[in-house]
Amino acid sequence: MIVRIMGEGQLDLSEADMDLLNSVDTTLEQAIDSGDEASFREALDSLLAKVREHGKPLALDSLESSDFVLPPADASMDEVKEMLGDEGLIPDVS
Repeated sequence: MIVRIMGEGQLDLSEADMDLLNSVDTTLEQAIDSGDEASFREALDSLLAKVREHGKPLALDSLESSDFVLPPADASMDEVKEMLGDEGLIPDVS
């Protein structure tokens, strides 16, 4: 799966990594639903860190289309809320 972090570039993640990311995505959604800024910031930072840690960066000139797009680390809660789909930021691949 090709993931884009806005402002950073694309990374290639395996489907096995998606389960890990989905658990963090759920935590992020819960923080947004409750309006808890501290929990939101922690969950967003954790999600992006896991993508960076487990993903293989693609070349900057790569023309791969992204399977999904994640917000930048400095995104506000409202900005991320607007990006949420029915399955959060990370689609369920199972």
